[in-house]
Amino acid sequence: MSHFSDTNHHHRSSKSKMALAPPLTAARTLAPLVLFLLSGSVICWRPWPNTRPNSTDFLYGGSKKYEGSSEFVHLKYHMGPVLTANITVYPIWYGTWQSSQKRIIRAFIGSISAVDSKPPSVAGWWKTIQLYTDQTGNNISQNVLVGEEKNDRFYSHGKSLTRLSVQSVIKSAVTSTTRPLPINPKSGVYLLLTSSDVYVQDFCNNVCGFHYFTFPSIVGYTLPYAWVGNSAKFCPGVCAYPFAVPDYIPAKAVKPPNGDVGVDGMISVIAHEIAELSTNPLVNAWYAGQDPIFPVEIADLCEGIYGTGGGGSYTGQMMTGRDGATFNMNGIRRRFLVQWVWNHLLNYCTGPNALDQ
Repeated sequence: MSHFSDTNHHHRSSKSKMALAPPLTAARTLAPLVLFLLSGSVICWRPWPNTRPNSTDFLYGGSKKYEGSSEFVHLKYHMGPVLTANITVYPIWYGTWQSSQKRIIRAFIGSISAVDSKPPSVAGWWKTIQLYTDQTGNNISQNVLVGEEKNDRFYSHGKSLTRLSVQSVIKSAVTSTTRPLPINPKSGVYLLLTSSDVYVQDFCNNVCGFHYFTFPSIVGYTLPYAWVGNSAKFCPGVCAYPFAVPDYIPAKAVKPPNGDVGVDGMISVIAHEIAELSTNPLVNAWYAGQDPIFPVEIADLCEGIYGTGGGGSYTGQMMTGRDGATFNMNGIRRRFLVQWVWNHLLNYCTGPNALDQ
């Protein structure tokens, strides 16, 4: 942990905590707050290295039907803004990326608004996120676009980043003397993607990605951002599960739909972060729990659930293509495996491939 986490997060007043809180994680170990919210049910599961119950618990433990826990979930709107204008995602490619890898990620982001995609589709998944509104009743935008991109091939901030230096990378992207990224605090999502040889603080231990907003003291602006790392070298069995599995789990990995374990694993984390940035960009909109420093957001509630019956360590029912690849939704000329999100009107996790729709 950096001095940022140890010093600022634990020893500041509650007001300062809000300003300096560490970013929200895409997957986290169960905190007491989460256990209280869900009365003991497993709401997020990844095969973290420091969690090794009996092997059969991984396959059969926990509730197979997550909806049974819905009565304990109290997702509330805290009156903050959500992204109701056309959303523009600005990818920042940090490190070494192959053009084929970039195409997979661009195709996923572009698929969010591709309403003509074959069902079940990524656009159908996004319809659940569109149900969320701001205090004026405006819904989250249907339109999610890939905006300008920035490459940092020379690892300008090194190959080991802290949570604060992640913001410095974003600052470099928006203040560059050559083709800086636009400043778009109202509807921009700044997506920092680190290549497989870059380590980010807490990566693999209990984090596969996180989102927050930039501090004006560092970046000059308050911009919603997310970081997602390629786990192919460090921990594919954790952050690219189920395309890779750790040695201690008695299960076989499934075939990734786009042929890249690390990047196919990133897709669901990217989806998770974009969903939460859209519904909670400044950490004062949609989340469960009383403490905005430890919120449980719409994707956290469904972590690890990809199909009907999902819950505990069971992914739910997915689909297998003719080529043997596993996926649960279609996009623009590609297939993806994307976790479900919480539907606050139905009060349970859902996705376009649900069997009971």
